[in-house]
Amino acid sequence: MEDDMTQKESPQLGKYELIEEFAKFFDTENGSTVVGIGDDAAVTAPMEENVVSSTKVFLENVHFDLTYVPLCHLGYKVVTIAISDLLGMNAIPTQLLVNVCVSNRFDLKAVSELLDGIRAGCENAHVDVVGLDLGTSRKDLVITITALGECEPARLLTRQGAKENELICVSGDFAAAYTGLLLLEREKKVFLADPGVQPDFEGKDYLLRRQLKPEPRLDIVEALRREDILPTTMTLVSDGIAAAAMQICKASQVGCDLFEEKLPMTELTFVTLKDLDIVHTVAALNGGDDYELMFTIRQSDFEKIKKVENVSIIGYIKDKASGYHLVTGDNCLVELQAQGFRQKQ
Repeated sequence: MEDDMTQKESPQLGKYELIEEFAKFFDTENGSTVVGIGDDAAVTAPMEENVVSSTKVFLENVHFDLTYVPLCHLGYKVVTIAISDLLGMNAIPTQLLVNVCVSNRFDLKAVSELLDGIRAGCENAHVDVVGLDLGTSRKDLVITITALGECEPARLLTRQGAKENELICVSGDFAAAYTGLLLLEREKKVFLADPGVQPDFEGKDYLLRRQLKPEPRLDIVEALRREDILPTTMTLVSDGIAAAAMQICKASQVGCDLFEEKLPMTELTFVTLKDLDIVHTVAALNGGDDYELMFTIRQSDFEKIKKVENVSIIGYIKDKASGYHLVTGDNCLVELQAQGFRQKQ
């Protein structure tokens, strides 16, 4: 059955002709890719590696708002989110399967823009798109991504395995993406009240980029390999530092102390949150959309980890009975609570 989008924009092309055309967007570069777009199913041959996979569903007006999210940025972001789950287990992403369902609100140009963003995200991460399907939805845009990756069995990491006195590390900085979302939502309300008013984002490019076009931390996984560091646990930080730390602790049956003054945040994020009357520590602990990595390392790897750029040590593992705490700047213990990130409806 042809999509409404196909009938509206290109009556001479059916669904399969469109997929054939869009398949030209994507090249393959991984040796484990055997059969890609154009057959009944994808085929990969990962040799002796473990195959790691994750599937994500993205719903318009639930996970993204096209009022302020460009389709090309959305395509890039869904790739980042999908492969970041694999990076959170110390795996290297290799292939992607993509399903896009659109209504007749979206013309061929719009779908091309979305797929161009997906292509750019895959090229950036050296990932092959080996499956592509187009379908029809009644109203909203729906995207489903399945990411495949590879990892040597000895290097595969889960949330289990942290031991007392190990160091808790994170990549990047936090709360910038959450702050960017707050700014976008603020300006959306202004726009809906008066469409003639121009949005005020001066000097906030970094915050918007962190929300609209996050980068996968493939660089961190590769750097850990270069420095011969094998963490004891690892997880993706997508719903705030507190949730990630507690996930590791609960899975490993341990406790932790995180230090408020060690939580990495840019000056721009700090100042903007202050202007918005939001406590920066709360935003770092519970904000979302960071897609950074948290991992624990042995004390013996302390000197090695200092050679890895964009990594901060923010705390350490304690015994289970100690619980989960934030050590504030004035040396008070505050119990961690994983509030997580709640998408605005």
